[in-house]
Amino acid sequence: MQRMGRVIRLKPEVIPEYKRIHAAVWPEVLKAIADSNIRNYTIFLKEPENILFAYWEYHGRDFDADMKKMADVPRMQEWWKITDPMQVPFEIRKQGEWWAEMENVFHTD
Repeated sequence: MQRMGRVIRLKPEVIPEYKRIHAAVWPEVLKAIADSNIRNYTIFLKEPENILFAYWEYHGRDFDADMKKMADVPRMQEWWKITDPMQVPFEIRKQGEWWAEMENVFHTD
């Protein structure tokens, strides 16, 4: 299992809508996440900076292949068409990233 974290900013004017849709995530989106070997997926919001921090545990063997499989799910594509415009990527991020990947530097159970 691999713990993963990523960050992105959220447009302030969409915060109520972002919270509303995440209170009732579509079942097909939840299934796509689970089918991609992601567990314990959590998104935190830090206001007033409007920073989203996503954490999850990846239980698969090929993260890139699982992310491709998730990206191919039509309902997931619909979800991202709604959520992506709400987000503002950090300027300092790796090429090809939307959410900026974070390094896991400490963990304890």
